[in-house]
Amino acid sequence: MIATGSPVVPTKAIAGLASVIVVTANSGQLTRKCIDRVLASTDPFEIIIVDNASTDGIIESLQRAHADDPRVRIERNSVNLGFGAACNRGARLASGDALLFLNPDCLPDSDTLFRLRSVAADHPRAGLLGVTVEDAQGQVDRASCRREPTLWRAICSMTGLSRFEARFSSLAGVDMQVGAHEQDACRVDAVSGACMFVDRRVFAAISGFDEGYFLHCEDLDLCRRVRDAGHEVLFVASIRLRHEQGSSSHRRSIFVARHKHRGMWRYFRKFDPAARNPLLRGIVWCGIWGHFMLMLPVYALRQQRSRGR
Repeated sequence: MIATGSPVVPTKAIAGLASVIVVTANSGQLTRKCIDRVLASTDPFEIIIVDNASTDGIIESLQRAHADDPRVRIERNSVNLGFGAACNRGARLASGDALLFLNPDCLPDSDTLFRLRSVAADHPRAGLLGVTVEDAQGQVDRASCRREPTLWRAICSMTGLSRFEARFSSLAGVDMQVGAHEQDACRVDAVSGACMFVDRRVFAAISGFDEGYFLHCEDLDLCRRVRDAGHEVLFVASIRLRHEQGSSSHRRSIFVARHKHRGMWRYFRKFDPAARNPLLRGIVWCGIWGHFMLMLPVYALRQQRSRGR
């Protein structure tokens, strides 16, 4: 049995207030831009910035800039607790009846909160909402909406078999195609962790993020447990969010990749029926960590180039 985090998140909250939780860890200059965009929101909000021991000076500048703004609260951790644990800390401090977990390199529009709350109001069974995430060039992130990442779907994605899913549904991979003209919210298995709008009561009921993940796959885990609790995960294609994707992860490519592979292994053990088979479990472990070792020179080169800029 793999335990999850157990944050004490009171269900009592201020109706109509969204608590925007931004976790930082040497996230760079884009953090300022992200906070400025949230501050321009037309719907009631508060911002809770939870910093994981940053040393880049951005948090100090934000503290000076927003010292007199009651809408902005900054909490600093003396060590890097990981993404999920920091999100849980932010949720414990939140006053809103809805929680928006937002990456510090994401740039919401002024009406993003309003539109998310409107969709949630129209879908009372919704526990978690995601949006179309785009990069700086307008390309849609494949992780915007995903299927349950079973072993077979992961194999189809990695081998390229998923290219034939239009003809053979059994070859569908993890990532789903985002319809260019889709307007209505649709039920999916998972959405991008870059922007997740969560009902506070649902978040409290499932004890928040599993803190056993340090970085990566905790968003998949949260979506899965929201669905297991009987709520819907909705993808709202018509709401688009720009994700600038800062360079902090590239400066720590090996660190990030190691935790990503670790998260994949944890998710597989928790949820995939194939993990009950000792042989398959061993094969998957070798596959995950074999891939990490194979890619290690690439991660090292990426890290070296980023630090040399």
